[in-house]
Amino acid sequence: ENTSDFSLNITDCTQVVVPEEVFFTVAAAGILENLLVLITVVRNKNLHLPMYFFICSLAISDMLGSLYKTLENIFIILCKMGYLTPRGDFEKKLDDAMDSMFILSLLGSIFSLLAIAADRYITIFYALRYHNIMTLRRALVILAIIWTFCAGSSIAIALFSYEAATVIPFTILFPLMMFFILCLYVHMFLLARSHAKKIASLPTSTAHQRTNMKGAITLTIFLGVFLCCWAPFVLHILLARFCPHNPYCACYMSIFHVNGTLIMCNAIIDPMIFAFRSPELRSTFKKMFCCTR
Repeated sequence: ENTSDFSLNITDCTQVVVPEEVFFTVAAAGILENLLVLITVVRNKNLHLPMYFFICSLAISDMLGSLYKTLENIFIILCKMGYLTPRGDFEKKLDDAMDSMFILSLLGSIFSLLAIAADRYITIFYALRYHNIMTLRRALVILAIIWTFCAGSSIAIALFSYEAATVIPFTILFPLMMFFILCLYVHMFLLARSHAKKIASLPTSTAHQRTNMKGAITLTIFLGVFLCCWAPFVLHILLARFCPHNPYCACYMSIFHVNGTLIMCNAIIDPMIFAFRSPELRSTFKKMFCCTR
């Protein structure tokens, strides 16, 4: 808040504020949509597969992102109304907890996307051995390791966020993981193109290849949406830490509320991609809402 006030004094950029009604509506929609995805996967035993468990992990990360921004906005409203003191001990602990939730959401999304990418890679290039490589138990172990690491990292980063040695590795992790996933994509599509020429003569290759490539395209959409929604907020963190007094940085930081809303939009868009790209999820949604057997 102090940074925002100072920014207004050194730049002509007007602070962009998202109406609270819009803010809470977007947050509630994101939480409910991802909760629906979780319920759908739990209820349908046919969806108890590693791929859908990784998708549930991404849905949980999206829910945490929307919940974080909702709690943060409520915290700011209560401070303005005088019910909370911005510099109090309780408020500081509450702020650290919310920061930890934000970092957990970001790291959870990154590693969930990485797990989905690895799953798609194995599906395409090791199709005959997929069920031996990616078992349900192994997928659960991977998710347990991911969330344990993310939880520990989020607590450590939130407690020592004032240290540059903590902020720099955290911000470097975002582009590094995205670059790794991008390299995996390029390798995946190049190999898929090569394999398509070799197995084009097989009678069942066309349908199988089309299904696998559809999964790769879905993952590409996930990654594109994630970058568009999270990158502006990560950039805001960098600018607020390293150049808060620069007029150009301050001008960008004036759209803080818009960047926060983009995070919650990611939580809305991802379930739509699930429903649009997955026939199994669409069928389960229809049965849930129409109460048909």
